[in-house]
Amino acid sequence: MNKLTKEPLWTKSFIMLMVGNLFVFMSFQMLIPTLPPYIKSLGASGMEIGLVTALFSIGAVLSRPFIGFMLEYKDRKPLVLIGAVALLAVTIIYPLSQIVVIFLLFRLIHGLAWGWSTTVNGTAAVDVVPNSRLGEGMGYFGLSITLGMIIAPSLGIYLFQVTTFTNLIYISSILGLIAIVLLMIVRYQTPEEVKNKKKEDLKFSYFGSLIEKSSWYPAFITVCATFGYGSIVTFIVIFGEERGIDQIFLFYLANAIMASISRPIAGKWFDKNGPRGLVFVCMFLTFIGMWVLSFAYSNLFIVIAGILFGIGFGSLIPTLQSWTLQKTPIERRGVANGMFFSSIDLGIGLGGLVFGVLAQFLEIATLFQISSGFLLLAMIFTLFEGRKRPIPQQQPVSS
Repeated sequence: MNKLTKEPLWTKSFIMLMVGNLFVFMSFQMLIPTLPPYIKSLGASGMEIGLVTALFSIGAVLSRPFIGFMLEYKDRKPLVLIGAVALLAVTIIYPLSQIVVIFLLFRLIHGLAWGWSTTVNGTAAVDVVPNSRLGEGMGYFGLSITLGMIIAPSLGIYLFQVTTFTNLIYISSILGLIAIVLLMIVRYQTPEEVKNKKKEDLKFSYFGSLIEKSSWYPAFITVCATFGYGSIVTFIVIFGEERGIDQIFLFYLANAIMASISRPIAGKWFDKNGPRGLVFVCMFLTFIGMWVLSFAYSNLFIVIAGILFGIGFGSLIPTLQSWTLQKTPIERRGVANGMFFSSIDLGIGLGGLVFGVLAQFLEIATLFQISSGFLLLAMIFTLFEGRKRPIPQQQPVSS
């Protein structure tokens, strides 16, 4: 193919997959800030409230090696639809859980389904995106993840405050159903390397399907970055209440707008210059955003912090994902995707738990400042990787 001719990116399948994934994340993420107060209303202890995050993360991490292995030899469509249907089913049964132990069991199952769905959806997107536009394409696809993570929590909080938990579940379920319909329309592209393999030809190793050796380093950096971000996810709403900031949603709004604007630019930068410099800049902006947030006493500072996070963290996650996939053989991208999303869940989950313990002794603003140190640590690791060896380029997939 002529290098001056770009392979098509905005196909019907890519658009439907991206929008469908947005609805998956919207349906799920709107429950994140509302499940802890709900289980608290059931009489849960502080440790049991902490298990809401921990058990979910454990479930997600446990399931991904299995689905990563299946992605080495199975078609994409049935795996994508099974994940979406499983997420919807668990969401629907949440109101039935009036006993704390049963609720926590549902949470573990939800984590298993989430690990499945995020892994197969991300892998399906990689298959649809032209290899020559991997950074740009996954940047746009990652926007569906970021927007879901940014918009849905504030929507969930609003609905939880103005209506019942059951109605919140109904709305979340409707979004999940829309996601299933959109994902059914997609024409999935399973790589020939995967079609030509049979289960009998492969040997399953849990550790081998948990970690992809060729691209573990960007995933490790992701753990460090998201560990710091875990404090924001857990305490941003409580922080606003303590500081008397009544429009904390402005953080999410500014975040979403700037992430939408900066993501395409970051994707093209990745394709042209590689990940190292881009990852470093994104982490630095996120680091500054954490400190601005820690000093916020007004809506103006909240907006500034949201802008910095939108440009920084909003572009960081898809860049790290593209970097991980760039270093991975085509037939192992399912495993690499599972490893990458597990690194996010592990980082945020552990960060939430660790900073949750520290919150008993420190102000939340101090937690934000401490957690920013993990961004600095990740920046150092990024520089070390860049000096250690050049990043190999994947060969284009033959058509």
